Amino acid sequence: MRTASSTTVQFRSGPETCRGTLLLPTAAEPVPGIVLCTGFAGTQDTPSLRAAAEAFTAAGFASLAFDYRRFGASDGSPRQVIRLADQKRDIHAAIDFLRRDARIDSARIALWGTSLGGGHVIVVGSERHDLAAVIAQVPFNGFPPKPRERSRRARLRLLRAMVRDRLRTSLGLSPSYIRVVGMPESTSVMASLGATAAVDGMTSTTWRNIVAPGVLFDMMRYRPGDAAGKLLAPLLVCIAVEDREAPEALVRQLADAAPRGRFIRYPVSHFDVYCPETRRQLLEDQVAFLLEVT
Repeated sequence: MRTASSTTVQFRSGPETCRGTLLLPTAAEPVPGIVLCTGFAGTQDTPSLRAAAEAFTAAGFASLAFDYRRFGASDGSPRQVIRLADQKRDIHAAIDFLRRDARIDSARIALWGTSLGGGHVIVVGSERHDLAAVIAQVPFNGFPPKPRERSRRARLRLLRAMVRDRLRTSLGLSPSYIRVVGMPESTSVMASLGATAAVDGMTSTTWRNIVAPGVLFDMMRYRPGDAAGKLLAPLLVCIAVEDREAPEALVRQLADAAPRGRFIRYPVSHFDVYCPETRRQLLEDQVAFLLEVT
């Protein structure tokens, strides 16, 4: 099935305007839909988001990928600042936008998220009763108890950057940014060879390798698993067995807690899921899941 149209869309989320891309399949309307949610500091035009949207649309789903406020093509300032509550509000607004489209079957709308977005879709899904399915790919469910790829000195540098940014925010000053991705021992949110390799192979006109790190304090208390038991929709959790950012023990809790949860394990690392070969297998499994439950 080929994509009939690709349209740039926008919708309001509170005081901000979020922008995204809606892909519509060549099929009799109304068609099922899916909202795609990016990971930490991600944007909708990265290769993995585009590939996922195209795969779901080829399977007959209208696919909406969008940027959270303060990122990519969406409005909001200061830029490159993650606020967890705002991102979840943006996901709710994206679902509501898709539901209002007469070309979409509002009874068959699914939610997909990766990494931090994978944690968000669990929480948002638990707050709604109108979703047909939820897919969480290598989802965030709290930080691992012992960081493996960062020395004590590097952890202290990151902590100082977090404190500096949070202090500036409390004083109404501009954010203090660090890199999202960097080499091991760098002062980056994700400092590893795997993360660097994934970014080096990425093409995007909107993604920026900077972020305000103060949000990491909020993420220390963020446990999407606490909401998983309230998720009524069928849930697929895609686990990377060698994942150090979202360890299997934490991620497995999401599928186990959800009343209709299931999981698939892949012998790869967190950032391998964004490589074309691994991504292709995940998308095949995710499409099969959607076709089964919607």
